[in-house]
Amino acid sequence: MLKIAIDDRALQESLRTLSDRKIRIASSWALNDTAKDVLTHVQDRMAEVFDRPTRFTLNAFTIRGARPDNLEAEVKERPSVGRRHFLKVQEHGGARSRTGLEGLLDARLAYDGIITAVTPASGARLDAYGNWSTAERNQALSAVQAQRDKTTNTTSASRRRNRKRAGFFVPSAESQLSAGIWKRASDGTISKVLHFTRAMPVYGQRLGFFDGAADVYQARLPDHLRRTIEKMAARGA
Repeated sequence: MLKIAIDDRALQESLRTLSDRKIRIASSWALNDTAKDVLTHVQDRMAEVFDRPTRFTLNAFTIRGARPDNLEAEVKERPSVGRRHFLKVQEHGGARSRTGLEGLLDARLAYDGIITAVTPASGARLDAYGNWSTAERNQALSAVQAQRDKTTNTTSASRRRNRKRAGFFVPSAESQLSAGIWKRASDGTISKVLHFTRAMPVYGQRLGFFDGAADVYQARLPDHLRRTIEKMAARGA
């Protein structure tokens, strides 16, 4: 689990000793406002580090808010993210987990070699986020008979009906073409759309938002505390 933890034991101990519930309410407001600042910082860092991050990436974290009886706010993973989210690798470094596409090709594709990982090649059509487009990916999987639903695989009859559509193929082991999925255009030219590799990609530490988040927390919390305590005092007055 990815979790931003700040060493604020002195502050927490001071807040726990407060007997005035109004001050504890004001403190919870301040902690939650600070957590929002930290979350914004994390999302801004993603936009800097990654090339066109998807909404799934930007929304990977959420806030677990503080309450008057629990003066602790967290910026944490959404429950839907799961343990395999690639941000863990991007933050800590190391080999990423296998993707669904890689597992599907390994299980379904009639291929003599080893498929540990796949990456888009220069001939791949990319979407707005720089990923292999869903439309071309589905066309390629159907053509090489690797769809999870076998009824969506390309048949000889459908291939004859769509002669002008680009075809996709996996070279044989004896071919001089490199391992992967290739596209053959209607004019006969070929280009590679997907690389097959035997090794899982290994990433160095890239994101680095933990230190920055701590800086944001430490810089913004005092101002938020002053503001929320003054707001609560004004209410009382």
